[in-house]
Amino acid sequence: MARKESRHPTEMELAILKVLWQHGPATVRDVHESLDRETGYTTTLKQLQIMTEKGLVVRDTVPHRHVYRAKANESRVTRRLVSDLIDRVFNGSAVQAAASLIETEKSGLTPEDLDRLSRLIDEARKEGR
Repeated sequence: MARKESRHPTEMELAILKVLWQHGPATVRDVHESLDRETGYTTTLKQLQIMTEKGLVVRDTVPHRHVYRAKANESRVTRRLVSDLIDRVFNGSAVQAAASLIETEKSGLTPEDLDRLSRLIDEARKEGR
């Protein structure tokens, strides 16, 4: 039975998208050298080809090289991933997810981060969310 295609990028696809979101359009070599992974150049190339087929990236052909750019919107992808995590792990409870984040020692939240979160909560309250 064929595996159901996910609407979310895989771990490798997300790593490549992060490179493209951060650095903008890039060649396969640029992407490959920016990845914090021990993968071969041809693996990176193949992954970009698959991502092109999936519509996550667009390939522009310029003289003697292919340049890839992200087609998937960073904000949209992030929101989808967070929403899926909240649904799967926290039974749809954003409050439980936020509490877990704040209570996790590895979150590394600084007092400034907590102030920002407080402001975001205040803004959401004012907007009636």
